[in-house]
Amino acid sequence: MAISELTSARNAVPLAGYPAALREMMSEVGPIWGQDMPKHRDRVMAAFGALLKEAPRVPALRDLAYGPHPRHVFDLYRPTRPAAAAPILIFVHGGAFIRGNKDAPSGVYGNVPSWFARQGYVAINLEYRLAPEAPFPGGADDVARAVAWIAGHADEFGGDPRRIFLLGHSAGGTHVASYVFDPALGYLGHGVRGIVLASARLRADVLPINPNANGVRAYFGEDASLYEVRSPITHAAESPMPIFIAVAEYDNPLLDVYGAELFYRMSVARGRTPGFFRLTGHNHTSTMAHFDTGEEILGGEILAFFDSVG
Repeated sequence: MAISELTSARNAVPLAGYPAALREMMSEVGPIWGQDMPKHRDRVMAAFGALLKEAPRVPALRDLAYGPHPRHVFDLYRPTRPAAAAPILIFVHGGAFIRGNKDAPSGVYGNVPSWFARQGYVAINLEYRLAPEAPFPGGADDVARAVAWIAGHADEFGGDPRRIFLLGHSAGGTHVASYVFDPALGYLGHGVRGIVLASARLRADVLPINPNANGVRAYFGEDASLYEVRSPITHAAESPMPIFIAVAEYDNPLLDVYGAELFYRMSVARGRTPGFFRLTGHNHTSTMAHFDTGEEILGGEILAFFDSVG
């Protein structure tokens, strides 16, 4: 993306270029997102999935193994503008710790690495083990395994192992954050240049307003006394990792608040603010579902962050 294109994308109005029916649906479900998230998520996935079917997807090499488990696989998207030693983007999808796949039938989630491949990145769409089969810190362990494998094989697919970036959404953002922040795990983001946490669950909570409390219990365990030490936000302020925090205007309950709390903690600890962006008009699902459908506002912000550190 050229500088002029990037500036235009960052100054655009969210949702402005979409069909009227989609804009109306987004306006309708946004303010009531928390009342019935499964229903609204399905509507958003279907609407953006229809747009994704009309757009040509960047071809991918499917289900390449990075470990022994059946879910230790990833899809590889090569940049559409080939270059030697391209930066690498690893995307870690969400799913409340207990569900989700790297490429839904609607095309959502695969659209994210497809978009980054168009921007010149070697893009990885990562699959990982789910709870309760793989409880804490299984997701972070899988991120660590994948980063190590991809760094060790980067030259085979034209990637630069010195420029690996992570983008985690929702529960995927939790796994990325634990990999980078939690000192007890011992990884501390080894091999990664910078991270983006998009609507990540940064605190393990089972509060009544958390619709995914069962997923939190399945992953973090039934012992709530361990939640604080296992929450990535507890340790984040001590990390020097370059970070960009993104939230949606209509996010899942408290995920935007936790993102703001992380921003504050890191600002105080570092004496300067990390990157932070609130995507207006969007909800928890559309934050990722809109990639590769024409709107590039959030994507432009993320690229600018990567450029600033990479």
